Amino acid sequence: MTESPTLYRIPPQSGAGFTLKRGDVLVVIDAWGEQVSDLMAFAADERGEWLSSGRTFDYNETIYLTTGHVLYSNRSRPMFTLLRDDVGRHDFLLTPCSTETFEILYPPGTADGHPSCFSNLVQALAPYGIQPDQIPTTLNIFMNVVVDESGRVRIAPPISTAGQQLHLRAEMDLIVGLTACSAEGSNGGTFKPIDYHVIPAGTPQ
Repeated sequence: MTESPTLYRIPPQSGAGFTLKRGDVLVVIDAWGEQVSDLMAFAADERGEWLSSGRTFDYNETIYLTTGHVLYSNRSRPMFTLLRDDVGRHDFLLTPCSTETFEILYPPGTADGHPSCFSNLVQALAPYGIQPDQIPTTLNIFMNVVVDESGRVRIAPPISTAGQQLHLRAEMDLIVGLTACSAEGSNGGTFKPIDYHVIPAGTPQ
């Protein structure tokens, strides 16, 4: 009998760091609905190789990533394959929210010590030797970014509902950072947890 994988919960406005082996499947779950999760990944054996939005858009020829698409590194190697997508809308255009995001876009900014996805990723990835300047554009899971005909982007509430999932198979050994997003505008005005678990490579699904 196969044991169920351990379910982890990322509290609102926080993050987690962990590793994946090639073939492991990362399952990201919107526990309560309308909650974004920022994901960043690095090659476990070479911290200079990371998840690249530009390469991913180039090779998939779309900005709307879903089941069957491959996510590439800055060195053009596959890092993840999307195996299951319950929502069908994620963002890979915008960078993780940071202190500067709140100061520039959402005054009065961080006077109240507002947490951010960038700072949470920095903290989660620091034990693996990842420096802040190595964290580029993240895959913003469940984030609903609308692009109009002029190219202007608008952040709308996520369309994800409670329990919906994204499954990503690791195509190499990885270091991963994952958050429960800290930006009010990205999450329908509230902050909620993100759940995840890992299905080990070779496990029947």
